[in-house]
Amino acid sequence: MKKKSNKQVLEMLRSMAEGLGETFAPFCEVVVHDLSNPKNAIYAIENSLSGREVGESVTELGLARIRDPEFPAVISNYANTFPDGRKVKSTSIGIKDESGEYVAALCLNVDLTLFQSFQGAISQFIRIDDKEVHEHIEAGGNHTDRIHARIDEFAAARATTSRSLKPADRKQLVQDLKKAGLLEVRRGAEIAAAHMGVSRATVYSDAR
Repeated sequence: MKKKSNKQVLEMLRSMAEGLGETFAPFCEVVVHDLSNPKNAIYAIENSLSGREVGESVTELGLARIRDPEFPAVISNYANTFPDGRKVKSTSIGIKDESGEYVAALCLNVDLTLFQSFQGAISQFIRIDDKEVHEHIEAGGNHTDRIHARIDEFAAARATTSRSLKPADRKQLVQDLKKAGLLEVRRGAEIAAAHMGVSRATVYSDAR
């Protein structure tokens, strides 16, 4: 009976994850963990920004809940990181059964890249130009920030992240970078490729 009850809870959480995932796409990963099966804990996952799949093992937080029924039920807005280094804001909600044992968890992982892009776009919007001309000569030129800002602004305008651009949008972006001369600067294509999560060959192909 308990196993059946847990199944009902997990299916309910799956539906919640689907709704939350659709509402907060594309920047929020929603995961349902089956804490009764730690080796194959991921029961459902929406918007898999971390690259994880159904059937993968439990996280450290899940193990902590399995070991200690007194572990906090809700841990919100804690710092986290995706495998590729993207900064994440996470919230984890533990679910107990009638006996007081944790049997499941619902976790939300928000990719902060998009919001950092918004921050960059807002900073660009409120900037006031200095009418005096200033020039700084730097060895090799430091264009990384300019390239990142251009990419993030383009992605933010399409409500997505630099690494989630559709191929057609990415090609348009690369063409824009090329017209702006940002691919011609030292390591320009490499900088752009790394920020979009693609190879330099892809950038060169899109630039044609």
